[in-house]
Amino acid sequence: MKPDDFDAWARLELAAVESALDTLVPEDTPAGLGDAMRYAVLDGGKRLRPLLVLAGCDAVGGHTVAAMRAAVAVELIHAYSLVHDDMPCMDDDALRRGKPTVHIKYGEAQAMLAGDAMQALAFEVLTPEEGVPPALQARLVGLLARAAGHEGMAGGQAIDLASVGRSLDESALRDMHRRKTGALLQASVLMGAACGPVDAAAWSGLSAYGAAIGLAFQVVDDILDVTQASETLGKTAGKDLENNKPTYVTVLGLSAARRHADDLRDQALAALARSGLGQASRLAWLADKVVDRHH
Repeated sequence: MKPDDFDAWARLELAAVESALDTLVPEDTPAGLGDAMRYAVLDGGKRLRPLLVLAGCDAVGGHTVAAMRAAVAVELIHAYSLVHDDMPCMDDDALRRGKPTVHIKYGEAQAMLAGDAMQALAFEVLTPEEGVPPALQARLVGLLARAAGHEGMAGGQAIDLASVGRSLDESALRDMHRRKTGALLQASVLMGAACGPVDAAAWSGLSAYGAAIGLAFQVVDDILDVTQASETLGKTAGKDLENNKPTYVTVLGLSAARRHADDLRDQALAALARSGLGQASRLAWLADKVVDRHH
């Protein structure tokens, strides 16, 4: 696949995801709650997780309606997590996606409720009354719930908050980010794959691919946090260092962290090769996008 072909595919899919989010995230809600929800999730972000869902579905020739709903659902979960993470009781940040965070614009209580509502909406989106087989709905719900809950994202955030000011070795840091960041990225790939026929070898390869790029994403995030300005990142640069949080840069050093990101990309591509899937080129391109990004 040529770069222009990938970019054209990504533009079309991102436009479809944005349209679906615009349709499914309500405006008509009590006390302006929908305004805060829409502010949190529309018109911003890389949309990497939805693209992973859709590329995973494409790789197995899967159910495209189910995959689009999964793409929307995983982005809703990601957006809710950012709203809560930015609040004063967590990371206390004032900038996200180049604009004031939700609690700055709407207040802490409304931000908390907006996050809660987006989390619930994600599972509503996954369970339509028609159009997606019930067994597939249940599988997608299970994959997303496990990635977002105590075994995944929420558990990783708990470890992150408990690690402020502490020294972590690389193994402990990897476990934290495997949960906090990696679990939802890995689940995105697997939710796409679950939309189609996939054998054990392909599932294992896609799972390993998702785990590798999930960790690579965090390594690159840690690098960008110390090498890019806030204007480029769309969020406050240097926040982890300021909060005395362990990162891949503080644990490994900048040069070693960059090498580690490249190694993880190689692991992801090797896992794709082991999967035996002949239509996985979009996933390969996304691995490059994760490691080569500048924001």
